[in-house]
Amino acid sequence: MSKRLSEEGMDLLFRQARTHSAWLEKAVSDDTLRQLYELMKWGPTSANCCPARILFLRTEEAKRRLLPALAPGNVDKTMAAPVTAIIAYDTKFYEQLPKLFPHTDARAWFADTPELAGITARRNSSLQGAYFMLAARAVGLDCGPMSGFDNAMVDHEFFPADGQADAFQLEHFPDSHVKSNFLCNLGYGDPAKVHPRGPRLEFAEACKLL
Repeated sequence: MSKRLSEEGMDLLFRQARTHSAWLEKAVSDDTLRQLYELMKWGPTSANCCPARILFLRTEEAKRRLLPALAPGNVDKTMAAPVTAIIAYDTKFYEQLPKLFPHTDARAWFADTPELAGITARRNSSLQGAYFMLAARAVGLDCGPMSGFDNAMVDHEFFPADGQADAFQLEHFPDSHVKSNFLCNLGYGDPAKVHPRGPRLEFAEACKLL
């Protein structure tokens, strides 16, 4: 692929994109969320393992289930956001590898090594979380990623053990092997309420050519 993204596209994804905490009263459609996923899923992961699992919290009821786990500074912005995504990862992602990486027995690399599986799932779901934010910006959404929350509380509420799970959870997140990574508010940010942009390191401060 020899084509280069336009300067306008680079601005949209990086240079002019901001982290948002204040949101316009404009709904995010289910179709837009589907478009977001259809873009992010193409980002590369090791052995095409694709461990990320995403819950889109769109209703006040769903948001209120999340509130006890949030740091105080994240409550108001989360309740105001049209959507809050829980970016999670499946520690048993390897069960999908016969479909996702069919030319070899990649499942065997992870099935009996839970520590390696956990590290792989968390690393690659973090990669997919970054693709998620770029895809969100590409379809016209703004993002407010957050790490100020109690992972254990989120996992207990949204990815519970079998005895506490409802039918949807039992089908999609059985055995509590899905774990939360980070949260990301989505919507249409209020540009008048963004904070001054923080500095970034220069090339020579962060990089070295060998």
